Parts: sequence; C-alpha cells; structure tokens
Amino acid sequence: MIGAHPFHAVGEKYIVAVRDGAGALPVLLPVLETPIDVDEIVETVDGLLLTGSPSNVAPRHYGGAGPRPGVMQDERRDATTLPLIKRIVERNVPLLALCRGFQELNVAFGGTLHQHVEEVQGRFDHREDKNQPLDVQYAPVHDVHLTPGGRLEMLAGTPTIKVNSLHSQGIDKPGIGLAVEAVAPDGQIEAVRVRDAKGFAIGVQWHPEWRFWENDFSKALFAAFGAATKARHESRV
Repeated sequence: MIGAHPFHAVGEKYIVAVRDGAGALPVLLPVLETPIDVDEIVETVDGLLLTGSPSNVAPRHYGGAGPRPGVMQDERRDATTLPLIKRIVERNVPLLALCRGFQELNVAFGGTLHQHVEEVQGRFDHREDKNQPLDVQYAPVHDVHLTPGGRLEMLAGTPTIKVNSLHSQGIDKPGIGLAVEAVAPDGQIEAVRVRDAKGFAIGVQWHPEWRFWENDFSKALFAAFGAATKARHESRV
C-alpha cells in the first residue's frame, strides 16, 4: 500500500541491472488477485528475475509456524511465483532469483526456510542495520565459499567472494533437485542452482543488483543471465 491505494512496484536497482547488466528489456509482472496464467507468462518472456522484497514467503507454503506480528507477507506474489518457478525451469526459460526470490525458489522445490536466521544457533545476524546509509547497508560484509566446480565458481574464477547481507529469512532444508552453490562461513546456504535444469537457473541470497557495475562478480552474473535470455529469444525468433 502507498497511502490508501495498492500499487505494483519494483526497485529501480533491479530494473537497471536487467537493462544494463543483462542487456534485456525489463517488464514488471503484476501479481493479481487472480494470478496471470503461468503458461501465458512462459510464452511471453525470455527470462525471469525474481526480485527481493520487504515481504516474506508465507510459512504455510513450507509447513512453517505462523509469522510473527509485523512480518510482512505477500500472498498474491506467492500465488503467482510459486507455481511459475517450476514451469519456467521445465520450459528452459532462464531464471535468476535474488533474496526473497531465492527463498521462493527453494520453497517451490519443496525446501523450508528459517524465519529468523539470527536466532539459529551458530548463525550470524545476516540483517542490515537500517539506521545506516544505503552504501553501508549494501556494502560487502562477509565471504561466501563457492562450491568447487560449480556454476558460480566458474563465473567468479575464485573459490570465495564477498557479498552484502540484508536478510532475516534463509534456507533451512534445501529443495529437492537444488544444488548448493555457495555457503557463508556460519554454514548458511547463500546460493543454489537447479541441478537438472537445461538452462540458467540460479538463486542467490544477497543483492548483486546493487551497483552491479562496481562488482566484477555481479557483472559476470548478470551478463550470464543476459546471455541466456538472448539465446532463449533467438531460439524463439
């Protein structure tokens, strides 16, 4: 809600990353009370970016306890994205899932989430300090160790990268068919790919879209996503 009216909105950082980092035309998919048919979406787009959001995946979708008061939900988004994700992968449409999208990807494949990672024994507090300037909130704060021989390690050209961290929820049990691509030093899963996907299907917990042009790995990630969407487009044409 913005004032008294419901709005569909997406952060400009995602739009810029798709346009300039992936070289694609960004189009917002609305999440309506009656969801858009997933096959219509699949036949229309050349790639799907699942963005971050102030809202979380409703716990009922993975058998979790009800959310605490004040924790934002977006059931309309859940109703659109959760059925869409598997169909997108089945139809070989490139998929890049970020933050909430990363969590949606896990839930769509049958995985579960920690609702408050900072309360899990042995885990860091992965939340940002919202009282700090955005440059501080989105600054790289911890390493992630990339799976040897994984897709992300090949993109990075190094076994470790440093990432920002702005999340409270995170993967508990990985979904069936998801391969872990990156792990934080505290053991928290930070990236996955769909193991048997024929094309690009990757999710990361952090925010590579933030000033992607200043980070070599973020540039490589969006370039790879863009190349996959271009190949999808050319095959359809």
